[in-house]
Amino acid sequence: MAERQRRRASGAVLAAGLMVCACATGCAGGGAAAQDARAAADPVRTLRQAPDTLLAAGSSQARTSMEMATGGTRVTIRGEGSYDFRGQLGRLTVMLPQDPAGTVPHRPITELLAPGALFMKNRGAGVPADKWVRVETATLSDGNLVTGGATDPFAAAEVLRGTRTATYVGRTELAGVEVRHYRGTADLALAAKNAGAAGGAALRAAAKGFATAAVPFDVYLDDQGRIRKVRHRFSFVNGRRQGTVAVFSTTLLYAFGTPVTVRLPKAGDIYAGRIAEK
Repeated sequence: MAERQRRRASGAVLAAGLMVCACATGCAGGGAAAQDARAAADPVRTLRQAPDTLLAAGSSQARTSMEMATGGTRVTIRGEGSYDFRGQLGRLTVMLPQDPAGTVPHRPITELLAPGALFMKNRGAGVPADKWVRVETATLSDGNLVTGGATDPFAAAEVLRGTRTATYVGRTELAGVEVRHYRGTADLALAAKNAGAAGGAALRAAAKGFATAAVPFDVYLDDQGRIRKVRHRFSFVNGRRQGTVAVFSTTLLYAFGTPVTVRLPKAGDIYAGRIAEK
């Protein structure tokens, strides 16, 4: 009798151990599966909340690129810098493409991003080398989503507040980080309605100034819900030729929590003249 009870107890312990192992294995695989299921359940809501996740992250490094194809020529403008999401302050170094002959390199443009304003140094067009050009982003027909040659990283995120339709494409890897890929279309007017005061004014200008307020996008979120990459397709009317021009703007975010210090120019350092939009 005692031997039989001992065997039953041993069998129970073994069965319990197998159940624990099975649960641990299932939970390890099920965690990612559960996250994917949630990601696919309500992608519109997930993407509309993505800018708030950046606010919680605080800051990051950023790389930008802007591609425009016109007249059979593709032009790409690249930028790199850092951004403070909570203060909506950033600093980017923007590199313009070479002239067609390739003989005259453009000097990098330094851009300071602030709520409602864009400051540019080495802007050219007769601006003194030691002066900054200040532009009110709400006065630009694109809300500075295109004009500066780099989309403000937080503005790029706030476009997602206007997500109308979205689908979850699946998991992939981006710069060694596991991310979830979404594809959809945002409405700039809705984004402006849901954004903060400064961002909303710029997005309202873009909604009126672009050829269409609908913005197709691809976005990649990490497991914390932070935007790692977002690519928009903006369309605007070409003033010189009939039809619209497509601009593809890509923003990469990484090194979250990086300290960011942005000192805005003093009044005496700002150029008093005017520059034309291009």
